[in-house]
Amino acid sequence: MPFDYTTIGHVTADILADGTRRAGGSAFYSALQASRLGRRSLIVTQGAVREIEELLEPYRGEFELVVLPAPETTTLQTSVPGPERAQRVLSWAGPIAEDLVVNTEILHLAPVARETPRRFSGRADLVGLTPQGLVRAWAKDGGKVGHVALEPAQLPERWDAMVISEAERPSCEWLVSDPAGAVVAVTNAAAATAIHLRAMATTWVEVPEIEDFRDDVGAGDVFAAAFFVAIAEGRPPADAACFANAAAAVRIGAVGADAIGRRPAIEARLRAVA
Repeated sequence: MPFDYTTIGHVTADILADGTRRAGGSAFYSALQASRLGRRSLIVTQGAVREIEELLEPYRGEFELVVLPAPETTTLQTSVPGPERAQRVLSWAGPIAEDLVVNTEILHLAPVARETPRRFSGRADLVGLTPQGLVRAWAKDGGKVGHVALEPAQLPERWDAMVISEAERPSCEWLVSDPAGAVVAVTNAAAATAIHLRAMATTWVEVPEIEDFRDDVGAGDVFAAAFFVAIAEGRPPADAACFANAAAAVRIGAVGADAIGRRPAIEARLRAVA
């Protein structure tokens, strides 16, 4: 069946500093945000089927799920909370097979650790990419996560819109300077979001002030999903970034995936900022 929003990437088991386990990964956070924007969403992931189903059980009424079986689920351990969080990979579910068949309006390639395929079969009206999982260098000893250069061979054969953070920008500056797709959004925490369009000057979009910062895990994924949805709805890139910043602000104002906002809350936040 066709979907409005399909994410491909590992849903992770995140082990927090206090030993708590919860679902994570860009594919999860982005699909949940798209669903709460009224989009029929699908997650295509890989790992231990029962474990992933149990991790996602609280949210299973909000999206469809396909789990490609693997011996292990990608598991991340976080030793330091906050923006300087240190993480290490305890297990990896392996690469997702090439040439998956998709039928979707928006396809979001959302790697965590270099697992997403470079090509797919079927139809996607807009292909969004968040390449953080292609440039992230995981700490083996629990140290700070670093970044490595993005190689052209790692990119999917097609992408139309990309979201990266300023921390990741040095790893793919060549893509930002001359976007191969239609648009690149570079987020920078509380600083302005930069919108790069091919052969056009950079546009800067201010970020709303967060009065009650609670938790930013998944905020970048929320931004990406809202940005891709807004682009698909026909909003100009700068307006789409404003909408996505409002979605991230809603998410940051509370704790956990339950804080991911629905459209009325995001639109209200957008109006308040305006």
